[in-house]
Amino acid sequence: MQAWLTLAMLCVVGCLNYLDRIMITTMRGSITEAMPMTDAQFGLLSSIFLWVYGLLSPAAGFLADKFKRSQVIIVSLFVWSAVTWLTSYATSFEELLITRALMGVSEACYMPAALALIADYHRGSTRSLATGIHMMGVGLGQSLGFVGGSLAETHDWTYAFSLFGIFGVVYSIVLVIFLRDVKGTPSVEESKTGDKIAFTEALKNLFARRQFAQILAFWGLLGVVAWLIVGWLPTFYKEQFNLGQGIAGMYATGYINMMAMAGVLLGGIIADKWSKINPRGRILLPAIGMCIAAPAVMLASQSQLLWIAVGGFMVYGLTKAFTDANMMPILCMVADSRYRATGYGVLNMCSCIVGGIGLYAGGGLRDAQVNLSTIFGVASGVMIICAILLFTLKPVSNGEISGD
Repeated sequence: MQAWLTLAMLCVVGCLNYLDRIMITTMRGSITEAMPMTDAQFGLLSSIFLWVYGLLSPAAGFLADKFKRSQVIIVSLFVWSAVTWLTSYATSFEELLITRALMGVSEACYMPAALALIADYHRGSTRSLATGIHMMGVGLGQSLGFVGGSLAETHDWTYAFSLFGIFGVVYSIVLVIFLRDVKGTPSVEESKTGDKIAFTEALKNLFARRQFAQILAFWGLLGVVAWLIVGWLPTFYKEQFNLGQGIAGMYATGYINMMAMAGVLLGGIIADKWSKINPRGRILLPAIGMCIAAPAVMLASQSQLLWIAVGGFMVYGLTKAFTDANMMPILCMVADSRYRATGYGVLNMCSCIVGGIGLYAGGGLRDAQVNLSTIFGVASGVMIICAILLFTLKPVSNGEISGD
């Protein structure tokens, strides 16, 4: 019962985590009207978040391996929510850039800790499903990103940051009462055994296996694709089909992420069942998803028909989500259980730094008159490379991994 209650609470936190970071992309018009900036500067607002978030992710993940994961989650939520509220008081591009960097610092601690805590609670045939359900909460946050654009049109661009920031601060207090770690996990038990979890030892252990380097390359390349689409899809719809800011944001976040929520649930269920008859089931399903998502993005980005574009990106949202449901379970197949959160932090670092470069480059290419159809077409090719990396990935034998 505690396992599923914990999952439910983390779904809400995951929703806030992505809503607070993503809604800025749907209010571009309102923000640039209040603070004039180039497309490259606007892209930098998301890039700086990703770079800070990524650089700190390994250390943030290590905190969740060394200390109680629940405490790391609560502090992270409180701080990033306070920063979200603080964002509403920014009056210049420089101040907005600083708040985005601070949000990267505070949000970095959440995802490695949350996914490791879920893996602690779900050690058997429910691991992919539980991870997928949590990612449904994340997907809901992405889907609600259009609310930022809508509130910016009906109120002011600062309104949404103030509203959701205050809510997150209050919810962090609720978690102090109800969120708990699993007894017997390394971070909880190390004080009893005398074994100390060291950051350098964690990194050595992770990179000693070529499989970890392989999923690191996969996650980094997929980060380029994911953040390019997240950051520039609202603008693509707005410009390609002459849509308003609110409706373009809804197509870019609402529709695609409704499919992503279905995808993480479907991906979790199928992967859990497939893994019972094929140990590589949790690896193969995301690889197949990439093979479906790539042509869907290519078709959507080249189409002049709105319904085809929306449909193609919805297919991408559905099948790319197979990876989201299975990334931590895949990591559990190649990494020592003592260093899962650190490992996920390293994956996040690679994904976010490379993804941030992609976002910024996307803005620079737009300033150079390269259209988004071309940029998204290249992204579809990158997904084929991602599929190849997964198809060739072999799990580490059980004897080489401590824990479950």
